[in-house]
Amino acid sequence: MTKDMTQGNTAHLLIGFTIPLVLGNLLQLTYNAADSMIVGRFVSSSALAAVGTCNPIMNIAILFLSGMCMGASILMSHQYGEKNEEKLQRQVSTTFLGGIVFSLAATIILIPLVPAILHLINVPEEIMAESTSYLRIIMCAICFTFLYNFYANTMRSLGDSKTPLLFLGISAAFNIFGDLLLVIVFHLGVFGCALATALSEMLSALFCAVYVHYKVPVLNLGKKWFVFDKGLFKTTVAYSFTSAMQQAVLQIGKVMIQAIVNEMGGILGISIIAAFNAVNKIDDFAYTPEQNIGHAMTTFVAQNQGAGIRKRMKEGFRTGILIELAYACILGIVSFICARFFMGLFVSRADANYAHVMDLGTKYLKAMAFLYLLPSLTNGVQGYFRGIGDLKVTLASTFMNMLARVACAALLVYGLHLTESLHIYIFAIANFVGWIFMLLFEVPLLRKHLKMLL
Repeated sequence: MTKDMTQGNTAHLLIGFTIPLVLGNLLQLTYNAADSMIVGRFVSSSALAAVGTCNPIMNIAILFLSGMCMGASILMSHQYGEKNEEKLQRQVSTTFLGGIVFSLAATIILIPLVPAILHLINVPEEIMAESTSYLRIIMCAICFTFLYNFYANTMRSLGDSKTPLLFLGISAAFNIFGDLLLVIVFHLGVFGCALATALSEMLSALFCAVYVHYKVPVLNLGKKWFVFDKGLFKTTVAYSFTSAMQQAVLQIGKVMIQAIVNEMGGILGISIIAAFNAVNKIDDFAYTPEQNIGHAMTTFVAQNQGAGIRKRMKEGFRTGILIELAYACILGIVSFICARFFMGLFVSRADANYAHVMDLGTKYLKAMAFLYLLPSLTNGVQGYFRGIGDLKVTLASTFMNMLARVACAALLVYGLHLTESLHIYIFAIANFVGWIFMLLFEVPLLRKHLKMLL
């Protein structure tokens, strides 16, 4: 069901739109978390390290595609706010055709390069074979990942965040069942987890396609699915590429951090890699609502900009920031109190490295609990800038965040040689520095833009 966000109570609209987004993304994260939890508890900490070390690389490709869809959805939100149905349909078909070609090309190019990429980020030899197997299978599902993100972002641009949630829930349940079956019953290990994830991505894309065909009249394009508008494509590429590059920069930064972690693992043992990757999974769940509040702000601001209602744009930003801050406070408290419990979900007591992984991960997560306020602010600000179509600001601020984060971690590890004294706390400090640099860049620009709405 589409939703017009140019009228009605701002807080109710933002919260109502955000909740399905949060639930949907938590289910999406369940795909990867289920892999890590199941291999960590039923295979080994080495398997957990193998799966975890692949995630940043995998996410570069996946989130690049997601960023493309997000950029295109901003244009769709503008067109929906303008009530320009014909242009909206041409936008949808052009994005669909361009994305299919790109995702197929990415699959063909990336699969042979997997071993070289893993060597580039210093993956230890003892987990190289499992990491290669896992990543190659995931890469085979890139096209389905694009299709789900395309349909989901298109429906969200029209104000419908509930329907993608339903199909993702079915897909997530299938993924967990597949993980348990292939790992515990058939003992396929990392290979089984990857296969279950790839099949579940295909299922979520299929459900979305069938629903759109029968239930969303404005997107029931028929032969118009093959309409390719070169003019719109150029505009879409400008928006989508910037949005996709933002996601890619974020993930490249994470890969560089992962490389530093992997090198520390060569000195201090696999435990630090396993602990870092387990906390990253927990962080993904923690950050998701903050990101989704920002995405709700994007749709709200974009639709109201398309309708020319400037007052509601500013109102949407202020309300969204208040929701972000309230969530961040609750998140920090829960993460600090429950840190050891959360880590226990990823590590088996029978594992030889159990005590070390638990100790490192609990310390790291408790440190991160004090920092969650900062990304709540950056996500809110980025949601506003995406909504007004100024994606260069979001790209530049993300680049500064990751540059500062990687530089700080490298300085502490390679320059000051504080590996032994700071240990895993190095990466909490690096996160803090990155978010501070991001806010220092964004806030002056934000104040300037908000004054223009008066």
